[in-house]
Amino acid sequence: MTGEQRRQHRIGGDRPSGRTRSGLRAARALTTALVLTLALSACQSTSGASGPSHVTDGGARLSETTPVAEPKTIVGGSTALLVDSTVPAPETVPEPTLPVTVTDMQGTQVTVTDASRILALDVYGTTTRIVYELGLGANLVGRDASSSFPEVADLPLVTESGHDLNAEAILELAPTLIITDTSLGPWDVVLQMRDAGISVVVVDSHRSLDNVTDLIGEVAAAVGLPEQGAALAEQVSGEIDAKIAEIAEIVPADDADRLRIAFLYVRGQAGVYYMFGTDSGADTLVTALGGIDVATEIGWSGMRPVNDEGLISAQPDVVLVMSEGLSSAGGVDGLIESIPALAQTPAGERRRIIDMDDSEILSFGPGTADVLDALAVALYAPQTLS
Repeated sequence: MTGEQRRQHRIGGDRPSGRTRSGLRAARALTTALVLTLALSACQSTSGASGPSHVTDGGARLSETTPVAEPKTIVGGSTALLVDSTVPAPETVPEPTLPVTVTDMQGTQVTVTDASRILALDVYGTTTRIVYELGLGANLVGRDASSSFPEVADLPLVTESGHDLNAEAILELAPTLIITDTSLGPWDVVLQMRDAGISVVVVDSHRSLDNVTDLIGEVAAAVGLPEQGAALAEQVSGEIDAKIAEIAEIVPADDADRLRIAFLYVRGQAGVYYMFGTDSGADTLVTALGGIDVATEIGWSGMRPVNDEGLISAQPDVVLVMSEGLSSAGGVDGLIESIPALAQTPAGERRRIIDMDDSEILSFGPGTADVLDALAVALYAPQTLS
């Protein structure tokens, strides 16, 4: 989806019918449930590890590189690195307009009277970053395992085994507001927080380029900062559009020369191998990077277990994975050994496996433009990372 198409989508162009919207919500709910299942599998497979590694940086800006003229000829994998993992915050701390009553994504009316002690929790750490960039970083009292950017890394962790909510740890922090989605569990813990009198606002759990600004708006509304949310959404939207346009300048003009990309979710120790397709969020990432989403091309939607026939028919030039996933499979060699069909694709033959930190690659929040930049460097100018 182009920047203009995303803008039209946000202002109401080509809105789906009520029945279609219901179908999309159902598909997103199924996708979210699977994300949670996979996340929990990840945590179980790492013997109680606390979740994704901390954000990594030290990469190069796309504008400072010399892209390879024929990206399909590149051999070898690389890790996509942010140039700088620090997160900006407004110079002036805003004053939330409270109380505010919002209707969350589950249709629940929630009145927020106090945003002085906030927990923003989801599987990718997106909501924590939004709260921080809105200027309420000092109000955050804890974090999930995926919220690992430097400014919040020292906050108390309230998720066990990576993505299990710990009711006792949450209550000890005495939050006045919890912003979460359905990507973390068990859900009984969330209900317990409501029973304890804490305001709990459930935001959209779907992550893609299509709803980055909407998510910012939902979080901003919950903390009583709608105007600041609108400003941040406009800023982030502009950054994303500009980055997509910059990447488009280096993408081969002929579709036959564009990179065919597959996004694989890998948890080697648990034997979990999925390919993400249409409506998974990964499809919008691949398109923004100027690639062809091979899973969508062969008719795969959501997330489906990898099979030899599907992977061979897709013939990806590049495979994108999360860093922890690649590590769990034993690196590039281990991944190719675990999925023999991969060796029968250009990506396997050329060992074109690109990984990025778990908490970054599909976060789809305020840092999305930087994520796109880092992935574009790994795709089109990997020699810069050597």
